[in-house]
Amino acid sequence: MFHWIIDSSLRFRFLVSSFAAALVAFGAFQFGKMPVDVFPEFAPPIVEVQTEAVGLSAEEVESMITYSLEELLSGVPWIESTRSKSVTGLSSVLLIFKRGTDILKARQMVQERLALAYTLPNVATPPVILQPMSATSRFMMVALSSELIEPTELSLLARWTIKPKLVGVPGVSNVSVWGQRLRQLHVHFDPDRLRDAKVMQEDIIAATGDALWVSPLTFLKASSPGSGGWIDNSNQRLGVEHAMPIETPEDMAKIAVTSPHLLLAGRSMSLGDVAETTFSHAPVIGDAVVSNGRSGLMLVIEKFPGTNTLEVTRNVERALAELKRGLPGVKVDANVFRLADYVEESISNLTTALVIGAALVMLVIAAFMSHWRSALVGVISLPVSLLAAVIALRLTGTTINTMILAGLVVALGVVIDSAVVDMHRLRERLRQRRESGESAFAVICATTVQTQRTAIYATLIVALAALPIFFMGGVSGAFFEPLATAYLLAVGASMLVALTLTPALTLLLAKPAGEEPNESSAPARSGIGQRIENRYAGLLERVVDAPQWAIG
Repeated sequence: MFHWIIDSSLRFRFLVSSFAAALVAFGAFQFGKMPVDVFPEFAPPIVEVQTEAVGLSAEEVESMITYSLEELLSGVPWIESTRSKSVTGLSSVLLIFKRGTDILKARQMVQERLALAYTLPNVATPPVILQPMSATSRFMMVALSSELIEPTELSLLARWTIKPKLVGVPGVSNVSVWGQRLRQLHVHFDPDRLRDAKVMQEDIIAATGDALWVSPLTFLKASSPGSGGWIDNSNQRLGVEHAMPIETPEDMAKIAVTSPHLLLAGRSMSLGDVAETTFSHAPVIGDAVVSNGRSGLMLVIEKFPGTNTLEVTRNVERALAELKRGLPGVKVDANVFRLADYVEESISNLTTALVIGAALVMLVIAAFMSHWRSALVGVISLPVSLLAAVIALRLTGTTINTMILAGLVVALGVVIDSAVVDMHRLRERLRQRRESGESAFAVICATTVQTQRTAIYATLIVALAALPIFFMGGVSGAFFEPLATAYLLAVGASMLVALTLTPALTLLLAKPAGEEPNESSAPARSGIGQRIENRYAGLLERVVDAPQWAIG
């Protein structure tokens, strides 16, 4: 099998070399388009269920909502563990599934169970499943502030204009608004004024609640809004639509208050007589400080798993630039936190390191190989092996991250060793062919077959050493599996290059037999290589004579 591959590569050496050049160009192009992130997706499949319950304390949320949801979701298949958190006005239940579980099937099972969540108190909103998020989900924070626009107006802009635009950006999973102050109609009453007017607190609550479209309080009429009905005539049916005239605090102040005492006394009274009506917002739980101790809004933007951090960041910034045109007086600061800064700086540092490393590798190969043709073949083989691994990663949809790069760097030692050893043996045999009278084709083919039969065992040993990583499991396994995958792909690509491209390039660059220098006149090694080989030969002889010490 090896002989056929090598023989075919030598016969079609121009085709193999052209294919390698195309592979380098295609690999470099694909490497620039691959999605980039900091870490691999190390978190298991997670489904988070959140339930809002405005007005309930943390203890009430825990006892009335969180416990009920945990019991309801306890029988969902594939769950590994359940975690919950209850804070004032909010319940969060985190379902952690076994690794390898299809996230879509898991979300479907949870959604079917939540259809039975009718036992929750009416003050709670229906439970909501959050969108799936990356392990490093938070990739951007944007501060909104204004000296001209009131906080409640700014919150309305964030909720109905800015957030929908950002959520529509491909790759954005969720946008949380910190410091949000949504405008509400408030009725503030004074107990002393109620006492003087002989009106109960329940009368104020009933008058206010029943004046609205819908109320969450079950004892009010507005909790079960009725239909408007219709009016029929001879040829048509006209629907009756309720039109609430309450739009401002002044309108709310005109609502009539009814109580047994007022009815007996024959008096009428409005909300404005016993209470203050105004626009305000719900009590703020926490806040967002944007700059110089000034309150504002903070948009926390999170992304889907496997999303290209750089691409989604640029798309969000483009959307913010479009929104700024229609938001006069609003200051948008997109540099509070930007994960792409770290990624871009890392790419810049990595590019510099790769250029320096490539130059050093070329110098080392040139120092150990006195013949420039051999050094050129070795230098060409290195990027081809690595870019072949990159193309394989691209085809599997892998995201470039620190662990993938670490795997390629670790494999670089094996790739360099393979290239140098192959070229050294081929060069030695080509020097000796003048005495034997063999053709370069036969010498290269026989030498490569002999070399690779030995190298296949070394490659298998290296691969077996990395296999246990795939059985680690947990967070450690999720972190190191991409490293091992990149490492094995690079090592495998290196072996394929040694079987095809290295002999083809060697034959292309080999001189005719008549132009080869004599073995006596040509240096067998460079000076550095000769000295290192002499020292290693002495060490190897001692190890072979006493192998038990090396094994120990």
